[in-house]
Amino acid sequence: MITVVTIDTPSLGDRTYLATDGVSALVVDPQRDIDRVLAAAEARGVAVTHVFETHIHNDYVSGGLALARGAGAAYHVNAADQVAFDRVGIADGDTIAVGGSMRVRVIATPGHTFTHLAYALEDVATGDVVAVFTGGSLLHGSTGRPDLLGAEHIFVLAAAQHASARRLALALPEPTPVCATHGFGSFCAATATAPGTAASTIGDEKRSNPALTLDKDSYITGLLAGLDAYPGYYAHMATANTAGPDAPDPAVPARVGAGQLRRRIAAGEWVVDLRHRRAFAAGHMPGSFSFEYADSFATYLGWLIPWGTPLTLIGETDEQIAAAQRDLARIGIDHLAGAAIAGPAGWSRSQRLAAYPVSDYAGLAAACHRQGVAVLDVRRAPERAASHIDGSLHIPLHELPGGLAGLPRGPLWVHCQGGYRASIAASLLRAAGHAVTAIDDNFSRAADAGLALITGASGPAAVAAAMTAGGTRPGS
Repeated sequence: MITVVTIDTPSLGDRTYLATDGVSALVVDPQRDIDRVLAAAEARGVAVTHVFETHIHNDYVSGGLALARGAGAAYHVNAADQVAFDRVGIADGDTIAVGGSMRVRVIATPGHTFTHLAYALEDVATGDVVAVFTGGSLLHGSTGRPDLLGAEHIFVLAAAQHASARRLALALPEPTPVCATHGFGSFCAATATAPGTAASTIGDEKRSNPALTLDKDSYITGLLAGLDAYPGYYAHMATANTAGPDAPDPAVPARVGAGQLRRRIAAGEWVVDLRHRRAFAAGHMPGSFSFEYADSFATYLGWLIPWGTPLTLIGETDEQIAAAQRDLARIGIDHLAGAAIAGPAGWSRSQRLAAYPVSDYAGLAAACHRQGVAVLDVRRAPERAASHIDGSLHIPLHELPGGLAGLPRGPLWVHCQGGYRASIAASLLRAAGHAVTAIDDNFSRAADAGLALITGASGPAAVAAAMTAGGTRPGS
């Protein structure tokens, strides 16, 4: 019996798959931290003999090459991809035997990239299709975005994505499970996938996926209207993946003291505090930034940090720093300049700390009645288009570092959808000398607090914004 094991990476909204017949195993789209894959294979007593990439990834550094080398497995990558390492080049229509029970059929599915492939996994004995690994092509209720290779390719790739989804739907039986790599919070999805899509089949997608329910023109119109900004670190991922990334270095970063932290901040290096956002607001190393360790941590830190800037982490425990280090390695931030432990026994005991207040939407409403305050919305454009506080300023979080100089110098209240991004923004503002209050509250409570909202977006962009606001993208 063939079993498909899902290895989830919620911090990036991606999935890796291991399929095994009980003796041999194949792996599709492995993340950088391949120890999780090796542990899954070891737990089942199977050997990884084949590794497959659906495409050259733009949202994470692949562990495929390191896994294949470490396991002595064949590494299957589209023969048309220009890479700097040895691989088994494959193309549309190829079939690859895996062990004695499994067979992989290669299906060209351009759209997310020009050379994207999907893999239909078949049981040799019965001929049944056990699963289809769709990568960034056919997702659960969505498709992969077509704009990561440049604006000049968007329309061609969007049309190809529509055709690829229909090719899969025609070629595969309706009960076939759809095992997508992206779309569980990944910004590689054209629009956020709807909640409750942990599993799907070709039949499910035929009934609900816009690529299969809409004609090409309507699909492209809706897809392009729903596209949102994507993390800046994406620009570096394909380069790393075509070069052939090694496994990450698990070396423990050097421990640094308060004096070193201050000097690094003064030199323009980034010192990032992993503690809960309210703990940071109550007291932190002046000039440090708050990136609470949570599922959104790597996405937003990778998005905002100037690429290559030396990075030092402040955490509550060594284990928290190690977990953050693992997350960062997945997006190619391999080296930490150092680490420090905060708390009663750590660097913060005798230090002069910075702080700022934290409130909610009721507090903002009261402040607005007492005095004029500036309100800064750091959500992305589609979220704001769906609904926003009347009179508020708008700078999406990823644009804030370049927009600090233009902000008013008076009291500034900053909000997002649920508080996470607002805490990052507040730390950036506080480090730049602004008097800031962070709103740690859900935007759904803004109207009940008495704040006037402007609404009115409609159509595909509003649908995408509503889905984003519902929490199906990383971050809140």
